Amino acid sequence: MESINIGIIEDDRVIHESLVSSVNMYPALNLAFDAYSVEEALEIINDDIKLIPDVILLDIGLPGMDGISGIPHIKECLTETDIIMLTTYEESEIIFKALCSGACSYISKKTSLKVIMDSVFTVYRGGSYMSPTIARKIAEHFAPLKKITVENKTQLTDRQLQIVKELSEGLSYKGIANKLNISIDTVRSHIKKIYKMLEVTNKLTVINMYRDGKL
Repeated sequence: MESINIGIIEDDRVIHESLVSSVNMYPALNLAFDAYSVEEALEIINDDIKLIPDVILLDIGLPGMDGISGIPHIKECLTETDIIMLTTYEESEIIFKALCSGACSYISKKTSLKVIMDSVFTVYRGGSYMSPTIARKIAEHFAPLKKITVENKTQLTDRQLQIVKELSEGLSYKGIANKLNISIDTVRSHIKKIYKMLEVTNKLTVINMYRDGKL
């Protein structure tokens, strides 16, 4: 029979207590520790831990050190422990930052407690779990870019190509407006048209297309 030790780091008292109660409902799950901040968790881990956690449920928006910054410190002490991010943040940049820092799963707090507990078993057995909305963002990020044909390329005007060039060099919308002597609203209008023409949703994809010679 499986016996999984769980750590919980969550500052919202209601969510914290719900997670603890859920863990206690499963015979296979043992609460290794629960803390309201990374600092408190590290103190417990270093001084008074009774059970080494197999999996930690970690919030991002914590008082003091945030969850992502805390991952390396936790992993330094618990090298074999898997970390599941449990958070309200669904921005792609934050998701990838958490995963690159060492988290193996990323779950929205909108997810039911049962699914969260199921994810613990999945991770313990060597898998990974992402909330459907998170998984979609990851899939979209790594999806192959649509092939840009010659016809697609000609849709961009010289001005739009110039704006893309300035974006690729790191200029802000305001910086582009100043350099090209146009209003920032005009820059935004061009950007929207560029997204629509290329069927993309963010400037990073446009910049990568430009740098790869696809525009």
